[in-house]
Amino acid sequence: MAIVVQKFGGTSVADASKIRSAAARAIATKRAGNQVVMVVSARGKKTDELVALAAEITDNPPAREMDMLLSTGEQESVALTAMAVQALGEKAISMTGGQIGVRTDSSHTKARIREISTVRMRQALDGGSIVIAAGFQGIDDDLNITTLGRGGSDTTATALAAVLRADLCEIYTDVEGVFTTDPRAVPDARKIDRISYDEMLELASVGAGVMHSRSIEFAKKYNVHLRVRPAHSNGEGTLIAPESGNNPVVTGLAIVKNEARVSLIDIPDRPGSMSVIFSRMADRQIPIDMVVQDVASEGLAEVTFTVPEGDLAETLTAAHEAIAEIGAGQVQHGTNVSKVSAVGAGMRTHTGVAAQMFHILGEAGVGIGMITTSEIKISVLVARDVAQDALVAIHAGFGLDKAIAESPSVGHAAAESAVASTAQSDIEKVVVENLASMEDIVVSEVQFDVNQARLTIRGLPDEAGVASKLFGAVAEGGIMVDMIVQNIGRDGLASLSFTIPRTDVDQCLLLIREVLEAWPDAKFSHDRKIAKLCVMGIGLRSHTGVGQQMFKALAKAKINVDMVNTSEIRISVVVSSEQGEAAHRALLATFGL
Repeated sequence: MAIVVQKFGGTSVADASKIRSAAARAIATKRAGNQVVMVVSARGKKTDELVALAAEITDNPPAREMDMLLSTGEQESVALTAMAVQALGEKAISMTGGQIGVRTDSSHTKARIREISTVRMRQALDGGSIVIAAGFQGIDDDLNITTLGRGGSDTTATALAAVLRADLCEIYTDVEGVFTTDPRAVPDARKIDRISYDEMLELASVGAGVMHSRSIEFAKKYNVHLRVRPAHSNGEGTLIAPESGNNPVVTGLAIVKNEARVSLIDIPDRPGSMSVIFSRMADRQIPIDMVVQDVASEGLAEVTFTVPEGDLAETLTAAHEAIAEIGAGQVQHGTNVSKVSAVGAGMRTHTGVAAQMFHILGEAGVGIGMITTSEIKISVLVARDVAQDALVAIHAGFGLDKAIAESPSVGHAAAESAVASTAQSDIEKVVVENLASMEDIVVSEVQFDVNQARLTIRGLPDEAGVASKLFGAVAEGGIMVDMIVQNIGRDGLASLSFTIPRTDVDQCLLLIREVLEAWPDAKFSHDRKIAKLCVMGIGLRSHTGVGQQMFKALAKAKINVDMVNTSEIRISVVVSSEQGEAAHRALLATFGL
């Protein structure tokens, strides 16, 4: 008998009518021959009401007592939902996180799941009951109630699906599914029928609010197939699963409006500098995002990254601590910037995607302050007042408003059939009985590439269309571009570095030199032999210490880092070709690979 986990968010159980509707869905799934676990959030605005009530009592409520208070919201919901299921003629049992057996660490208000017992849930399911589990909560080793923080109910649902080896985890929400971008921002946004884990991770990290990246990390780690579905209709929603092999070049876009930019300039170009910076940020659990380090000039390096604007003050404190420890450098920062990102698994095999995106922005008159890329994502930092225009332009420019016909082999029915036939066998490979430390970082691979070259251009004007012209010329030559980093220096001029296959260097040099005739003051350099290393894994975004470990290992091995680029699922660096093998060995040892 198949197991289906169904998660209902706060808006889906906001009142008695919606609770009965959620109960009816679960009953229909059970009567179709499945065992069902419902994961339920606090009703409507209940959590906000409890937070406000605590604020009336004290300005500084203890974290333990906040967990005790906030967990009552889910307890209310599961009890009411169990009543609704029983009133509709089926057996049901409600359980708190502790009763289920969700064990966490003791980090109140942001606990991480360590392990989950399945004994009580399986007994109830085998007895014919629908299990109604409280999302967002667990208990620590001392039996204190803990809460899981942002996205906690989605995390609970995905984690329960993992340990139960569920055939499917359905996430019911108040939208039709995952869209090409936020339909409130772009009315022409289109629902996506299927999206891969990696694409969804990248979108979740850059502002797509349907699901939190933490739950996607669980899904990918344990091969849980997710379906995001509307609670208010019978729509099929969006399937989140492994790549199907029929990947569009760009699947979706996201925007993070309230970003802040922090630069550490005039840093000595020597091993260990990046380790110090990442360590100070990790100490304060600051989720740094667009990390860019370009090739040093005259012995001095510069690293720039973005953080949520609300974390700026804490970030600046950490940055000044890093400068003091390094013994040189300055800290600069800027606000009123936003990040716009394009994500698509098809970028791995298509040239010219970056050039097309930069052309679209250039035509729209949007200047680019920073660029970072991964295999499947291109992110740009732009002025906040033009970010919305940039989003609309890119969405139209890539034709995301137009429906994409699925091939017969990967149509919806075939995809659902593939889920049913492969989910169980794939997940069986995970030793779920031994899922201690379920949320630990999983670094699965350190990629080592010595077949690329690096090109750097300094002194480019900071104006719309520059990147478009440069990468347009490269794309016309059919050259695949990998890492791209762009930053704006304190002199107001842009520096831009990118990597390409070593075999394409001579052709690329000819193309670039022709374009650079328009900017005679720009300086151009290249290195035919570089080593690129990528730390790949699940949880890099939500575990702030991964970069710290990576750069500490490189510093200990006395490896100097020339370029840095980050994404949700990888951190990439460029080092000299002579140090590549040593860097590779150091990273493999650090991550136990």
